[in-house]
Amino acid sequence: MTPCPRLVLAGAASGVGKTTTTVALARALRSRGLRVAAFKCGPDYLDPTYLARATGAPCHNLDGWMMGPRAVLATVARVCEQARADVALIEGMMGLFDGATPTSDEGSTAELARWLRAPVALLVDASGLARSLAALAQGYARFDPDVQVAAVLANRIGGRGHLELLRAALAEPPLAGGLPVRPELGFPERHLGLRTASDPDAIPDPLLERWGALAAEWLDVDSLLTIARSAPPLPAVPGTDDGAEQIAASASARCRIGLALDEAFHFYYEDNLRRLEALGAQLVRFSPVHDATLPDVDGLYFGGGYPEASAGALAENGSLRETVRRFAARGGPIYAECGGLMYLARGIRTLDGRLHEMVGLVPAQAVMSDRLAAIGYVGVETQAPSLLGPAGLRFRGHEFRYSALEPAPALEPVYRLAPRWGGAPRLEGYRCGRNGCVLASYVHAHWASCPEAAAGFVAACTEFARGQLRD
Repeated sequence: MTPCPRLVLAGAASGVGKTTTTVALARALRSRGLRVAAFKCGPDYLDPTYLARATGAPCHNLDGWMMGPRAVLATVARVCEQARADVALIEGMMGLFDGATPTSDEGSTAELARWLRAPVALLVDASGLARSLAALAQGYARFDPDVQVAAVLANRIGGRGHLELLRAALAEPPLAGGLPVRPELGFPERHLGLRTASDPDAIPDPLLERWGALAAEWLDVDSLLTIARSAPPLPAVPGTDDGAEQIAASASARCRIGLALDEAFHFYYEDNLRRLEALGAQLVRFSPVHDATLPDVDGLYFGGGYPEASAGALAENGSLRETVRRFAARGGPIYAECGGLMYLARGIRTLDGRLHEMVGLVPAQAVMSDRLAAIGYVGVETQAPSLLGPAGLRFRGHEFRYSALEPAPALEPVYRLAPRWGGAPRLEGYRCGRNGCVLASYVHAHWASCPEAAAGFVAACTEFARGQLRD
């Protein structure tokens, strides 16, 4: 049993200000000298960058559908223990009970709260609300007796008078404060939502500090901390979630994997990176935008991000693209997801119609659209051997993209995708390069659903490091 004070900050709906409120509360707690561990429910990549900045430590995704209860519990216990966290804040996704199906809590914030036995602070957009807040909050609190809605937070209130009116209207669950409208403190957005907070120039520290001061002034931080500390110890997880920690607990690095990380590529699940390191991979960061050449590595990992926003800079950096091509020609393992797939294509055609030359390993163009091309969870089954391992591997992932490959690559697809929310299965995932050393897909995979895939990638990089595939 692992002691871990924890609180889920869930929304009554999407767009009620969950990220802003969680950032503000995290900063308020840190100002008291507390160590805060942050988690984000669902497959989101942007919100975790804000929580990481707010807490000063990596934020980990928790996704019920992609990870399952064992990996979720193990992740929270491990992170809290390693960080010696005084409290864990878990930002929900969408509405509290919204998830992978309209008829159960599968894949929802509520499911994660139930697994973690964590109390919930329900965040409500209170603009225009008075006594109706009580009807809404009490409905959420009674909807599922296994989910403890322990407090309500009112966002976008009109001022002290409005807050006191809401407090008088709502007896149970208690109102633990609210945040007033402060448009001058809003986080900047871009075409796919909030801008990443990884860049301090885009999201300066003083902005985060002002949100922390606002939370200290307007929220009942003592009450929320007491609620978090009321959570029982986390249930014990036998062994580890995948056994990866034991594989390389005392061994030196088996291989070096280059991790593309800059303003164009920064969508990675922390859990995936941990698995690679636990399996003996040393992760070496490099920038496809700024670096002229690759570091000395045995494999490459291109995650998602915004390559379309940096398409001009990526195209101008021809020397880096050439070293990627040479690496593939030598049989170097390259794994790419979404934005990484776009980078490995022949080019990216942006919304202004311009075609920007890319690496050219995948024989197609990534064409941007102003409409979503795909969104949602997918189950993946590999149809042929790849650098992730043999045919028949099954794992889960998520798609969220505004681009498509044109024309469809003349390559044998490796993946069979089954959309979680219905729709016909389709083939995707492209293997190319010497001896099929490149694997690129639009799917953001979560390897908690298939630890063998992470092990397969490390094994491929290790084999290359040993010289078996070199000229």
